[in-house]
Amino acid sequence: MKIHLITVGKTDRDFLRKGTDEYTARLKHYLPFETEVISDIKNTKNLSADQVKEKEGELILRSLQTSDFVVLSDERGTAFTSLEFAEYIRKKMQATPKRLVFVIGGAYGFSQKVYDAAHDKIALSKMTFSHQLVRLVFVEQLYRAMTILKNEPYHHE
Repeated sequence: MKIHLITVGKTDRDFLRKGTDEYTARLKHYLPFETEVISDIKNTKNLSADQVKEKEGELILRSLQTSDFVVLSDERGTAFTSLEFAEYIRKKMQATPKRLVFVIGGAYGFSQKVYDAAHDKIALSKMTFSHQLVRLVFVEQLYRAMTILKNEPYHHE
């Protein structure tokens, strides 16, 4: 089983990109992990937030495969402790045949079509973070989950 992370828009802050790259490299020691960046929508000044979400949503949906188990990063999703998230990942790795796909949307969130295609939603916090920061937090938490599952000393409880 592979874990695939889809994000909207590139990370333009160097410190966030370096951190995300660091944890992405660490993750590859544990499992097949890949990221896909969907380009920002161009010329959004004349578009409403809903129109931007729709256009981003179309691109997200094109990246999905029918056998994917799709999990959205959404503040209204299930919140986990790091140990609970590790257990969530363990269960999904056992039950998901091909790809477990996490999606981090753009600044305005997801279109209804993306919500309809998703199987689950998780919240990294009740707080709102920039979508660029969420990428770093997510890959760090996924790395932490893998070290918990392998009983390695990264996580302290």
